[in-house]
Amino acid sequence: MKKNGAEALVQAMINQGIKYVFGLPGAKVDQLFDLLEHSTDPRTPRLIITHHEQNAAFIASGIGRLTGQPGVVATTSGPGVSNLATGLITATSEGDPVIALGGQVPRNDVARLTHQSIPSKELMTSATKDSVEVQDANNLSETFANAYQTAVAPKAGATFISLPKDVLGDTVTTPDIKPLAPVEQGSADAHVLDQIIAKLKTAKLPVILAGMRSSSADVTAAIHALLHKFSIPVVETFQGAGVISRGLEKNYFGRVGLFRNQIGDAILKESDLVIAVGYDPVEYEGRLWNPDRTGEIINLDSIAPEISNDYQPDLVIQADIAKTLQALSDQLPQLTLSDTMTDHLHTMQTNFVSQDAIPTTSSDREVHPLAIIKALQDQVQDDTTVTVDVGSHYIWMARHFRSYEPRHLLFSNGMQTLGVALPWAIAAALERPGQPVVSVSGDGGFLFSGQELETAVRLQLPIVQLIWNDGHYNMVEFQEQAKYGRDAGIDIGHVDFTKYAESFGATGLHADTPDQVAAALKQAFATAGPTVIDIPVDYSDNSKFTSTLLKDVLN
Repeated sequence: MKKNGAEALVQAMINQGIKYVFGLPGAKVDQLFDLLEHSTDPRTPRLIITHHEQNAAFIASGIGRLTGQPGVVATTSGPGVSNLATGLITATSEGDPVIALGGQVPRNDVARLTHQSIPSKELMTSATKDSVEVQDANNLSETFANAYQTAVAPKAGATFISLPKDVLGDTVTTPDIKPLAPVEQGSADAHVLDQIIAKLKTAKLPVILAGMRSSSADVTAAIHALLHKFSIPVVETFQGAGVISRGLEKNYFGRVGLFRNQIGDAILKESDLVIAVGYDPVEYEGRLWNPDRTGEIINLDSIAPEISNDYQPDLVIQADIAKTLQALSDQLPQLTLSDTMTDHLHTMQTNFVSQDAIPTTSSDREVHPLAIIKALQDQVQDDTTVTVDVGSHYIWMARHFRSYEPRHLLFSNGMQTLGVALPWAIAAALERPGQPVVSVSGDGGFLFSGQELETAVRLQLPIVQLIWNDGHYNMVEFQEQAKYGRDAGIDIGHVDFTKYAESFGATGLHADTPDQVAAALKQAFATAGPTVIDIPVDYSDNSKFTSTLLKDVLN
């Protein structure tokens, strides 16, 4: 039976197991949206309309990060496509697979100054791993299949397909591409494993640096197996959050990112053998944690590392990470650190845990960040997904909030993109139904994507949105004050977020004290649909972010 290009594209998505398409409609893609909305095939991806293309891209990238399979976003031409740029750049930087579908004017108008005609393919080249424009409807199925394969291949990221309107309407005569077989990598060779074992046997303080590509379920399980053979410290990057399970908490030595003054920085500096597992320099550049340390580095990853003056590994292994770690665990004899080193690490960890203590404060109208984190930590379960926007709150959360499951505490630490938390929370609520999801934002970051609260209400998603409210772009403010003794351009005014929430049909709560925060969280977790909790926050201790445990770098 003959079909047109739009029908071929929908079938291509079905064949590759796509569950959702997020986006905004328009004349150039109305055939595609019509099919998605009215298809009688139960396998057809669910169409979810958002209020901004950037947020649709964020939700798609959240799907990609949570599942390892591409999320799909579809928009119309012109500004519909250009509004995707930030979301796709973020996904590509941070390793989240996404396929973006952008409408385009008919082929004979592409080079003309016609309505909504822009060079979409060229525009998206810098934001994605691959950007193509389909010129023949017969190529749609294979183009989508290749976009899928490119998006998930290490390093995962975004791909873009430009769809001229007339291509979607043309007749297709070629067969569909079948479901793709996964691309498998193998384990490292036996002689490479022997080299790793030899280095582990002679090292005084080997440390695992768990990066973004260590956070898949299979790699995390392989790290756990290795730690049962040799109990050594693990330092997580922000995107490696949750690699260490609750049962292995003794191996957890914090997260690194931004300012070089954490326990993770100190232990990396002391280590004579850093095993970088799935580490990507976009998370925390080598010039921040490696330049003045001595000792060797093993780089184990599915891609080749970026070499710089500050990051030149002594052993580079490009292979399947999980298979290599599991093979290493199988061959590794039971090893232990020296008693002296064990005692030293215990002292370091005790001091580290003491930093979670909530300081006494006289304010009865603002809540200290550690009090908010304590209340949240007490409320969540290990399987609760917590998404975190960018701002001062994100530094507090990265340093003090514990997560024991991979990809359950999500940060943007490649692009540090404002507005990701609520869209990512929507993705998590869709992919992990029946579980509450928490989104944590500042007032500034929330307003980048807060209109998607209506999307969450429409979908009846159990999202608890915390807003740490201080009326400023505070992450910029405290750094400006540290550099120049004054600030500029950081005042953003006041918003009544309880009324804002209610205007969208969500529940709005306000909490001025730690007890009120705990009560509001308990109420929110028991409430159907989205709840917004507005919390005036006391950021007076932010100056400590620039303290010097090691030589600090202001970002």
